[in-house]
Amino acid sequence: MLKHRVIPALLLREGGLVKTQKFGKHKYVGDPVNAIRIFNEKEVDELVVLDIDASRQGREPDYALIESIAAECFMPLGYGGGISTIEQARRIFSSGVEKVILQTSVLGNPRLVTEIAERFGSQSVVVSVDVKRDWLGRYRLWSSSARRSIGDDWLSALKELVAAGAGEVLLNSVDRDGMQQGYDLRLIQSAAQAVDVPLIALGGAAGLQDFVEATKAGASAVAAGSLFVLQGPHRAVLISYPKYSELESLFRGKDVS
Repeated sequence: MLKHRVIPALLLREGGLVKTQKFGKHKYVGDPVNAIRIFNEKEVDELVVLDIDASRQGREPDYALIESIAAECFMPLGYGGGISTIEQARRIFSSGVEKVILQTSVLGNPRLVTEIAERFGSQSVVVSVDVKRDWLGRYRLWSSSARRSIGDDWLSALKELVAAGAGEVLLNSVDRDGMQQGYDLRLIQSAAQAVDVPLIALGGAAGLQDFVEATKAGASAVAAGSLFVLQGPHRAVLISYPKYSELESLFRGKDVS
């Protein structure tokens, strides 16, 4: 078993998979079910699927699509997007999803985290926290549904959601999203020091060594999008995932180049 989980993060938009840069410039990368079949073959640790339009459009999750994805997924699956009630969470769990990922609905209502955690267990609740730097380089809490900064005290928001019962945090750097320039290590370190639940770092991975740097900064697990679905300078669509032996050597400190 690997010391740290390595998780592909897939973005849904209008039923298809896309990849973004800094939460914009959407590039279509394929059918989600086909992509998951490929990841199955590559024996992926875990998978995260995020519907990036559901909350912004004020609609419920696409349950039929979620069921199709879960039916094909042989690894633990986390889903986020449009979840605003405990009943919606129940439907998603009943489809075969192991974790729900919450953001828009809980930033102003941490009670929903508590309700879902009390009913289904903290291990099944992940809170997603997006952070973006302002023009002075200061970290700001970012709302992906509102597409704007919603406050400067992002650490307090993070702590509040964890105190409410979240069993894990998905921490995403908006500025690094899709840029493949490495994780924001300072951001990871700040978050890891603030909470005592597992932290998944997302946003910026360009290569395997970035995984090591993120875990050294305090991440319990690493997630990536572009690295696993786009290849080369022209960002051609090609789904990939490292071999288990590569990742095992990587986290043991051996050369995998």
